[in-house]
Amino acid sequence: MDFLLAVVMTALGLIGSFFSGLLGIGGAIINYPLLLFVPSAAGVADFSAQQVSSISMFQVFFASLAGVLAFRRKQRRGQGAVVNKPLVLVMGISILLGSLLGGFGSRFLDSGVINLIYGVLAIVAVILMLIPNRGSRHAEGDVSFNRTIAAVSAFLVGIVSGIVGAGGAFILIPIMLTILKIPTRVTIASSLAIVFLSSIGGVIGKLTTGTLPILPILFTVIGSLIGAPIGSAVSSKLNVKYLRYGLVVLIALTAVKTWASIL
Repeated sequence: MDFLLAVVMTALGLIGSFFSGLLGIGGAIINYPLLLFVPSAAGVADFSAQQVSSISMFQVFFASLAGVLAFRRKQRRGQGAVVNKPLVLVMGISILLGSLLGGFGSRFLDSGVINLIYGVLAIVAVILMLIPNRGSRHAEGDVSFNRTIAAVSAFLVGIVSGIVGAGGAFILIPIMLTILKIPTRVTIASSLAIVFLSSIGGVIGKLTTGTLPILPILFTVIGSLIGAPIGSAVSSKLNVKYLRYGLVVLIALTAVKTWASIL
């Protein structure tokens, strides 16, 4: 049974992070329903929503850490995009505090509430993925933004992300592009650092909950570290437009299943 558990959890981590690397979205929006439904259907484990959110949060942490390290290697070769340090500082601190609060607070929420929050986030994700997002046309070195809106929005995203074990990239990026009017290249580069800070707060919060299935976390992280680079490599060779719409359908179906289980 432990071997089958290892295979299933590694595969789920690989699949979720593959699509994350392929489409440039947060892996948790995919991983949460996979972790909630597949292990139970396969007969290897029956995780509670709190355990699923903990597994997902650790997966996001290690996946975003790998992304940050890869980005730093590109920067050393002169290939990295521009990171706006004031933006990362303002939104990073806010989302870290929010995700810390959300991760800690998730211990007081029952599975139904956490599933409800995921259901809402899934609907939001579908809407945001269907809306074309275009950043500011200003030069990358000339970035200004409303710090109050940036801090408040990041804090709120951090709370809900910490509860369900997400990094929040799928919400943060549209906010940065459409509301804060950040240039696209700066948004993509800066969001990676912001999500990493979010995952730090989320992991610390989850460590206080006492709902950490160690082996499933380990296997999922191993799978995610394999899948993310593969997804990134494939994305550079494919037109992922239609795959993105397919993923919208997949997320919508999981949202329907989640809402059906709630109602």
